[in-house]
Amino acid sequence: MPSMHEELLRLKVVAGEELTAISSPDELEPFRVKYLGRKGEFTLVLRQLGQAPPEERPRLGQLANEIKQELESAFAEREALLAGAETGANQANIDLTLPGRSLPFGKLHPVTQVMEAVCAIFEGLGFAVAEGPDVEVDFYNFEALNIPPHHPARAMHDTFYISDSLLLRTHTSPMQARIMEQEQPPLRVIAPGKVYRCDSDITHTPMFHQVEGFLVDRHISFADLKGVLSVFITRMFAENTPIRFRPSFFPFTEPSAEVDIGCVICGGKGCRVCKHTGWLEILGAGMIDPEVFKKVGYDPEEYSGFAFGLGIERIAMLKYGITDIRLFYENDLRFLSQF
Repeated sequence: MPSMHEELLRLKVVAGEELTAISSPDELEPFRVKYLGRKGEFTLVLRQLGQAPPEERPRLGQLANEIKQELESAFAEREALLAGAETGANQANIDLTLPGRSLPFGKLHPVTQVMEAVCAIFEGLGFAVAEGPDVEVDFYNFEALNIPPHHPARAMHDTFYISDSLLLRTHTSPMQARIMEQEQPPLRVIAPGKVYRCDSDITHTPMFHQVEGFLVDRHISFADLKGVLSVFITRMFAENTPIRFRPSFFPFTEPSAEVDIGCVICGGKGCRVCKHTGWLEILGAGMIDPEVFKKVGYDPEEYSGFAFGLGIERIAMLKYGITDIRLFYENDLRFLSQF
């Protein structure tokens, strides 16, 4: 039976020859497990050290450690050599004449793009931009706008209430009262921002974006309202866009109107989107009700004004021919990358 000294020298020769013969990185791990692993052959030999004569143990232990360190060093060199050869082989397959791969980059969301375009048009007409809180008090959201408790118009808003007096604003119109309380006419202001209502389908979402606008001064008439909105529509859509004003009702304006444009899908000929009428509603507007002026301390005999409100998602859907509002919020890059 070979001695432990002979067995260690044999393992050194056999393991060295096997390591030299390895030609693939896939063969390295089985070799490591066989010779250098916890249950490898060197470990099995070292376990026999306790059976050797006491005077031989230091010499045999030192020899075993030297052989194992030599083999580990040779293993690391072989591993590095094979890794370099594999990298070189991969690099040899690279076609340096191919064009580079462009990295995708972020863009503004289509709703943000339309919001900025709307604000830019009204700023060009002399309107200042104001922002207000998303969490609003009942007074500014309803009562200051001539919508007292139990008014039937409150049911139109499907409000998210936080408490009896706090709510998520249902429109950006509260900025009318907030600004008029603090400033005196003349005023030309738009208030963009998020609004919230309990509604969700292909044309409504619980959170959406709105721009409220109002103008207050002496001798303001409905003709001024029509002029401002006509300029906005032609700049947002096209110069020859058909426009019409239909009588409507809003608690904080009197008289009130819905504003329609010729259907951008069918060109006014009639289709499913416009319900074969040739017209699409885009915003609501009207002359500010005298009761609103009284709430903020303005004299309705001295001042008059108009207000309007439009949904940004609605404008974006019409501008881009989108039929489902939920596409704006599903974060599908195939959809968003088109803008």
